[in-house]
Amino acid sequence: MQLSYFHVAADVPDCGPDIETTTKANAAVVIDVLRATTTIAWALHNGAEAVQAYSDLDELRADAQQWPETARLLVGERGGKKLDGFDLGNSPVAVTSDVVHGKRLFMSTTNGTRSLQKVRDIPQVFTAALPNRKAVAERLLQERPERIWIVGSGWEGSYSLEDSLAAGALASVLIEQGASIANDEMQAAAVLWDRWKHDPEACLRLATHGQRLIRIGNHDADFRCCAGLDELSVVPTQVERGVLRAVAS
Repeated sequence: MQLSYFHVAADVPDCGPDIETTTKANAAVVIDVLRATTTIAWALHNGAEAVQAYSDLDELRADAQQWPETARLLVGERGGKKLDGFDLGNSPVAVTSDVVHGKRLFMSTTNGTRSLQKVRDIPQVFTAALPNRKAVAERLLQERPERIWIVGSGWEGSYSLEDSLAAGALASVLIEQGASIANDEMQAAAVLWDRWKHDPEACLRLATHGQRLIRIGNHDADFRCCAGLDELSVVPTQVERGVLRAVAS
């Protein structure tokens, strides 16, 4: 297994259906630690029927209208704040079982949903965060795809420290089982994880997006949740383009 890391969606090579299969990934793992992929993991763990991801809000609203009102939730944020008219923002502590169980979440966030859209034509697509890091690693070790692209979400097209941290955390498990590093970005992420693995929450708070969340409100519970390592067995898996469902590792 060869591991490549891309900081943001724009860095990912074209992976559309017409690209030669010998040059693109066999599997992709999207990461948005603060907070989309953490929220996705917890929502599915707590019984959400599925999470359907969008970068375009008009498309989201149109598709959501086709779903029964009692069986859907609109989940989204821009700039870290809940979108007007949406049921939930982007907090992993808000997607409790009593709120999300049995419902489809129509989700759009500033960064993470862009990365999901970029890789949705790759044969296998998963999302990862620190709470389900080990579960995703175990799935990849079961499937053993030849080329794995780990894709961060960044912040509005720029590098994010926290996504690289989680990429390094995921890679550390795979490297122990024989995976190889294919680009410098992955190597740097592995070094970052080794530096912060004993206190990942401190790294999340140090990151510029962590600082942004601190400035706009009390997100202590979110930080603790996003930094919780290996707490979940759920592997959010793309079952159709843009739709993620829970699959246990």
